[in-house]
Amino acid sequence: QVFTFNAVEIQVQPSVRVNNGAPMSIVCHADISKSTNFQLKHNFTIFKDGKLVFTTVSDKGDAQYEIPMARSSDTGDYECTVEADGKTKSSNSLHVWVIGMTKPILTAEKKEVLEGEVVKLRCELPEEEPPLYFFFRKIKMNSTPKEKHVFEPYRNFSVVEFSVEEGDNILQFDCFGRRNVKLEFESSEHSNKTLVTVREPFIKPTLIAKPSSNVTEGDRIQFECSTVVARMRNIEIILQKNRTILKSVRDEKLLKHSVVATLEHSGEYLCKVEQGRASKTTKLNVAVSELFPKPILAASMSTLDENKELTLSCSISGFRKANFAILRKNSTGDILLKNSRNLTMRVNVNDTGSYICKAEVKGIVKESKPVKINVYAPVSKPTLSVVSGLPEVVLGKPLWLICHSVMGTPPITFTFYKGNEVKKIVTNDTYATFLDENIQQNDERGYKCEARNKHSSGMETSNILNVTVIVPIENASLGSIPFGEVEDGSETIFLCSVNGGSWPIHFRIFRKTDREILVYEKSENADRIVWHKETMKRQDTGTYYCMASNRANVDVKSHTITISVILAAWKKGIIAAFVLIPIAGAVTLALWWFFHKKKKAKGPAMEMSGSALATNLTSGKMTGQHNDGDYYSGSGYIEDSENHMKPTDESKGPDLESDEVEYTEVEVSTLDPHRAPVQKGTETVYSEIRKANN
Repeated sequence: QVFTFNAVEIQVQPSVRVNNGAPMSIVCHADISKSTNFQLKHNFTIFKDGKLVFTTVSDKGDAQYEIPMARSSDTGDYECTVEADGKTKSSNSLHVWVIGMTKPILTAEKKEVLEGEVVKLRCELPEEEPPLYFFFRKIKMNSTPKEKHVFEPYRNFSVVEFSVEEGDNILQFDCFGRRNVKLEFESSEHSNKTLVTVREPFIKPTLIAKPSSNVTEGDRIQFECSTVVARMRNIEIILQKNRTILKSVRDEKLLKHSVVATLEHSGEYLCKVEQGRASKTTKLNVAVSELFPKPILAASMSTLDENKELTLSCSISGFRKANFAILRKNSTGDILLKNSRNLTMRVNVNDTGSYICKAEVKGIVKESKPVKINVYAPVSKPTLSVVSGLPEVVLGKPLWLICHSVMGTPPITFTFYKGNEVKKIVTNDTYATFLDENIQQNDERGYKCEARNKHSSGMETSNILNVTVIVPIENASLGSIPFGEVEDGSETIFLCSVNGGSWPIHFRIFRKTDREILVYEKSENADRIVWHKETMKRQDTGTYYCMASNRANVDVKSHTITISVILAAWKKGIIAAFVLIPIAGAVTLALWWFFHKKKKAKGPAMEMSGSALATNLTSGKMTGQHNDGDYYSGSGYIEDSENHMKPTDESKGPDLESDEVEYTEVEVSTLDPHRAPVQKGTETVYSEIRKANN
C-alpha cells in the first residue's frame, strides 16, 4: 500500500471576500496518488493566522470548515495541513476578508448633567477583535461636532469624557470603530445617537456701572455684577479689566466695586462667574471724559553751566484753577521741590536730572512729561601721559597715550594732536586713550590733547608731551689687545662696541669656562667701552664675549674670543737656569775627576792602587752602560743603574782620591703649556757628585 501527496489545496466558498453576517465555508482538499485502491485515514487541520481553528479525521480527500455567520473577526490568513500514515503536507496560505464591521453600541453614564460637569461615554464593538480604533463625537446644534479618538490595542471597547461648557443645552453623542486590514482601514457604521440634557447651575451674570458707563474724571463710579444660582456652594464672582483682577467674592450672588474715575478707568470690564468647571462671563465698556489735560512743564534752558539760574514753569492748557507741585525724579521716590506752578533756583552739578510737575483738580492728579536738565562744570586742564609711565617708546613698538581730565561734567570730548595734526577725537567720561603705531626715529613732533564738554568756558589744552624714541642696539662685537695668547702678569685691553642704539648703553663682559662669570660691566653714553685688565693670570684663560643693552630691553650678544694666558719669558729663563746649571756642574766635575785620575796614575807610589781602582770603576761603568743603561743621542745623559742603587755612605774617608761617586736622580716635570713649549715624558738626569768631608 503505497501513496504520495500530490498537493494540498485550500478554498473559500463563496469567495475570499465575504460580507459581514453571510455564511462562509473553508474547504481543504488533499490530492493523493495510491498504488492500489485502499482506505486511508486523513487528519485535516485548519489554521487562521497561525492559530488552530478546526480539525477533523476523514477517509475522504476533502474536509470543510463551516462558518454560518461571518464576522470581521474571521478576517485573516488561512492554511490547511493534512496528515496520513506518517506523511504530512500543507497548503499555501489564503487571505479571507470579511467586509464590514458590526455596529458599535454607545452608552452614556448620565442622561442629564449641569454646565461644568462631564459626560462619560462607553463605545463597544462586541463581535470585533482588537486592535481597534474608536471615534467619539459630541454634536451640538448649529456647530461643528467635536471629536475624540482612542486606540485600543487589547480590548474591543473604549471610554471617554466630554466636558459640558457654557451654552451647551441639548447634546447628542455617537461613535464608530475602525480597524486595519492589510494596511487598509475599514470603518464600521455609526452607533445609535445618545441624547444628554444640560441644566444651568447659574444664569449668565449681569454687569452694570452706576451712575452711568459714561462719566467724567473725578466722578465716583460703582460696578455691580450679579447672578442667579441654583446652589450657592463654591460659587465665585470676579471683576477684571485688561486681565487684571480688580475684585472678587465667594459664595455670594453680588459683587460691588467703587472708584474715582480717571482717564485710566476707560475701557472694557469683564464679570466672570465660576462654579466647578462651569464659567459664564459678561462684558461692559466704560468711557471716562477728561476733566482737564495733563500739565506741561517748561524749563528756561535744558543745558546750563553751574551757578546759573534755572526757571521751571508748570501750566495746563485752558485751565488755571489747579493745585501745582514741582518735583525732581528719584529712584527711591520723587522729591518735592515746591508746591507752586513756578520754581527758580541757582543750580550746581548735583541738580542734573529729570523734573516733573503735578496738577490736582477735584482729587484727580495728573503728571507732566519729565524734562531733562543737564548742569555742567567746566573741564580742568587735561594731563597727557604715556600709559607705561616713562615718556619714551622703543622704535618699532606702539605708543599708548592717555589724556585725563580730573574735573568736568561728562561726557567730555578729547582731541589728540601730534604736532599740529589731529589724530583722534574720543568722547568719554573722564579720560581717553590714543594709540600711535607710526613711530619714526627722528620724529620730533610733540603730543598734546584738548578736553571740552558742554560748559560755555570752552576747551582746555594739556602741556606738550615730548616722547623719547629709543633705538634698539645692533651687532655687538668684542676684541682684545693682545689677541689669542697673553703672557702671565701682562696687561690686556678689551674693546666692546655696538652699531647704533640709544644712549646710555650698558656693557657687560663675560668669561666662559665651565660656567659663565661676569668679569666687567659699565654703562656709558657711548657706543663702546675699553676695559684695561692690568694683570692677567692663569685662571683668566677662557672664552670671552660681551653683551650690550639699553632701555629697549633687548640684549645683544657679541661673538666669542679665546684668551690663553701663557708663562712669561723671564720665568722660562729661571726654569731653564735651574735645570741647566746643575747639568753643567756635573759635566765639569766629571771631566775634572777624569783628568785628575789620569794625572795621579803617573806616580809610582799610587800606580797599582790607582790602576786597580780605575779598572774597577771602568769595568763597573761599562757593564752598567751595556747592560742596564739607555743612551739618548745628543742628550749627554747616562743612566747607571748599578751605581745609582749603591748606598751613598759607602767607602767614606778623608782621602779625596778614595772617595766614592754618588749618583743623584733629578726629575724635571712637564711645564704648563701656557708657560713654555710642551715637553713630552720625563727626563732623568744623573750627576756625579764627589763626596767631600766638607
